[in-house]
Amino acid sequence: RRLSRRPAVTLLDVFQQHARRRPHQPLLRFQDEIYTYEDMDRRSNRAAWALSRRLGLQSGRTVAVFLPNEPAYLWTWLALAKLGCPMACLNCNVRGRALRHALEAAQATLVLASPGERGTTGL
Repeated sequence: RRLSRRPAVTLLDVFQQHARRRPHQPLLRFQDEIYTYEDMDRRSNRAAWALSRRLGLQSGRTVAVFLPNEPAYLWTWLALAKLGCPMACLNCNVRGRALRHALEAAQATLVLASPGERGTTGL
C-alpha cells in the first residue's frame, strides 16, 4: 500500500517519522556505541549541511560512497537522501579495474571515502 501512494513513502520518510516520534530510541548498535534516532538525525543533518554548503553538492547529483560498514555509512546515506542525491554504493573491498569500472558506471559527481581508503584503491 505504501508504494502505491503518490508520492510514495520513502525510507527517509519512515526514518524521519520514527525520529520525531521516538528520538531517544536506539536505532543502531556498533561495537560499544548506541546511536539513537536523534543521534542519526543530527549527524545526518550536519553531513548534509557540509556536503551542500562546503562542497556545493546539489540535488540530483550522484555521489559514490566508498565507506566500510560503520555508523558514518548510515548518516551519510541519510544526508544524501535529505539532499535528494542518489547514492552509488561501492564495495570497499573492491580494488583496481573492478573499482574503476564501478566508479565510471556510477557517473558520480563526488566520491566519499573514509580516510582509511586513501591510497589503497589500486587505481
